[in-house]
Order: sequence, then C-alpha cells, then structure tokens
Amino acid sequence: MTQQQSIHGEWSSKLAFIMAATGSAVGLGNIWKFPYITGENGGGAFVMVYLICIALVGIPIMMAETMLGRRAKQSPINALKALSQEAEAHENWHYLGWLGVTAGFLILSYYSVIAGWASAYVFKSLSGAFSGQGSAEIKALFEQFVASPLQLTCWHSAFMAVTMWVVARGVRGGLEKAVQFMMPSLFLILLILVGYAMTTGHYSQGLSFLFAPDFSKISGQSILIAMGHSFFTLSLGMGAIMVYGAYLPGHVSISKATLLVAGADTAVALLAGVAIFPLVFANQLEPSAGPGLIFQTLPIAFGQMTAGNVIGTLFFILVVFAALSSSISLIEPMVAWLIENHGFKRSHACWVAGAAAWLLGLGTVLSFNHWSEVKLFGHTFFELLDYLTANIMLPVGGFFVAIFAGWVMLREHSESELEMSPMFYEIWRILVRYVAPAAVFVVFLSVVGVLAP
Repeated sequence: MTQQQSIHGEWSSKLAFIMAATGSAVGLGNIWKFPYITGENGGGAFVMVYLICIALVGIPIMMAETMLGRRAKQSPINALKALSQEAEAHENWHYLGWLGVTAGFLILSYYSVIAGWASAYVFKSLSGAFSGQGSAEIKALFEQFVASPLQLTCWHSAFMAVTMWVVARGVRGGLEKAVQFMMPSLFLILLILVGYAMTTGHYSQGLSFLFAPDFSKISGQSILIAMGHSFFTLSLGMGAIMVYGAYLPGHVSISKATLLVAGADTAVALLAGVAIFPLVFANQLEPSAGPGLIFQTLPIAFGQMTAGNVIGTLFFILVVFAALSSSISLIEPMVAWLIENHGFKRSHACWVAGAAAWLLGLGTVLSFNHWSEVKLFGHTFFELLDYLTANIMLPVGGFFVAIFAGWVMLREHSESELEMSPMFYEIWRILVRYVAPAAVFVVFLSVVGVLAP
C-alpha cells in the first residue's frame, strides 16, 4: 500500500499524538472506575494484576490498532476495507470497523450524560453545596439531581456542545490544541490533589492499600476484572486509537509512542488512587464504596475537610477534563467516515453525528428518572447500552483487531510499520497472535455469563 497522508491532516509531532492518544485513554475509567474497582478487589494485589494485564494485553492490541490506522490513513471502516484488500482477505473485515465506530458512538451518547454530572458537580462544590453535609444529605443531593430530566439534559447538552465544537475545528486546530491544554492541566490538578492527600495524615495508609499486595484477596473474578479494565481503559476496540493512528506521521515509532501512552494512562489511574484513598481513610469512608465513590462518597470528605470547596472543585474539573479528552476521540471515527464517504464538511459531519449522539443520550437521561422502571432484559436503557458496549462490543472488537493484525495482515507489512528490532517484533507477534486474543476471549466469556464468576 502506497503511503499517503490522511485527508483529515496529521498530528504535528509525536508528542501531539501521545497527548491525544493519552487523552483518549484517560477518561472516567481512570478517575471514577479504577479507584472503586481497586477498592472492591483488595487494593495492591489487584493493581499488580492490572499492570501485568496492561503489558500483556493492552499494549500489544494498542500497537496493532495504531498500526492499522497509520497504514491505511483512513477512518476505521475504510481502513479495514483497504487493508483486507491489500492482504487479499475477505471483504467482510470492514464490518470490524463498523463495530468500533458504532461502539464509540453509543458510548459517547451515555458518556456525555455522566460527564454532565461531573460538570454540574464542579459548580456544586464551588458553591459550597457539600460543606458540613453528612452521607444522608449528600445522597439526597445526588438523588434529587438525577431525578430531574431537565437538569440532566441541560448538562448533557452543554458537554456535547463543547465536544462537537472541539472536534469541528479539525485535527490540529481542535483535537490537538484541546489536548495540549487539557492533558498538562489534568496532570497538574492530579499532582495538586496528591499533594493535598499527603497532608491528611493517612497518606501512608492510602499508599499501603494501593501498592502493598495481599494475594489472599485476589480471586478469579478479580483477575478477570483487572484484565477487562486494562483493555477498556486504553480505549481499545472502539475505533478511537485506530483513527488517531491514521493521523500519525510515518516517521514516528509506533511502539515507543504506544508505550508512552500506556504509561501515561496507567500513571493517571494510579495517581487518582493515590489522591483518593488517603481522603477516604482520613474521613472513615469505605474504599469499597463502589460506583458511588466520586458522586456520593468523596463529596462527604470534601464537605468535612479544610478547603474542601477548593479541593472538591479541582477534583471535578479533573473529571471533566478526563471525560472531554475521551469524548472527542469517541466521535472522531464517525466524523471521519462521514467526510470520507459522503463528502461532508468537517463542521457539518461533526454536528450531524453529535446531534444523533445527543438524541440517543436522552434515553440515558430518562433512565435515571421517568424510565427508571422500564427494563429490557433486566436492564434500564443506560445499563443496556453500557453492558452492550463495554462487555460485548469492545471485547469482540479488540479480539478481532488482534486476529487481523496477527494473522491476516502480511508479516512484512506489520514489520515495516512497527520498525522494531527482530526480538521485540517477535515478542509483539506472539502476544498479539496468542496471548492477547486468548485473554480477551476469556474476559468475553466471563462477562456474557458463559464462565462462572
């Protein structure tokens, strides 16, 4: 395949790609999900298993997605179509691109709603809404908030509008400029929060919980959760990394860039834990509080601590930045496809895709109030979308990306794109052909209930 430049433009540098891909990977999963699943699964031993899974599963598949995107220089759908023709493989491989683009679109529809919650909580914290409040008051505040379709729709609309505004400005003018501001800001806020956590008197307890492994607390289910999260946290299987790879200049090392992205993403998750758990222990809260940790548990701590309004506001700004850096990557694959296949201008493609995602997001808004009792297969609309994407579409997408890169794509093509030493290329090839697909397959079987928990 003749090397060409994406019609959408390219990142200006390796650093720009690293920040953009890190922004895609860093999201609510790092700031919201990682701390609470670590708390639920015993702390340090879970973190160790998670890091092993990042190395053996996440990084090889991330390298594969980036490689496929850069070689084809197109949206995931067209990329898989072109690459399957190049490899003289079956034309149906382009449906793998459709799977990723659709998954990203569906995720954005509800991701925007949850990110809207975090946006609202920035102002709640700033206004002192948590000050002096106990668990019952904080819980009531949250329940009152999600019970209002109007409030949720307004915040959902605001977040989606900002996302579309950024994406409409293009690769360098929008995506790159946004992450150049948000990613350094995100790390700065995290470091400020970690610095505050060091003053709580429970910093060492938080570090011990997070990094001292107690393998008696690890179960088979814990390993599966760690494996699944290591995969999902890197934004794999949804087309985002593939389309970002399409904008990567040919002289940039995919392997080195991927390692830096995975390292930065993991650092954010660990720093979030380092910032959160000392606050949890200092306020006699439960580290295993579950999904409500940042919306119903941490606000209790913010309400009781010195300068809690400031710390709480910084924390929720951090969550919003993390969510926004991911949301712009979720819609980009569909925007790129509309431009390539239907001749849309970028701004038009962006607002059409964004409006469709916003409209679908109203189903998630209503899932928390008027439609809360409406169940399909035992799930609300939001729960069904979340389960379908996170537990089925992403694992299937990641599995077949690994199969395509390891078994379908010609060896000489992957070698020329990755430009690794022979030894490291062989290690990657073994991981992407055997280890990663097997691991993802086990996760998929577990989450669909084929394997006992």
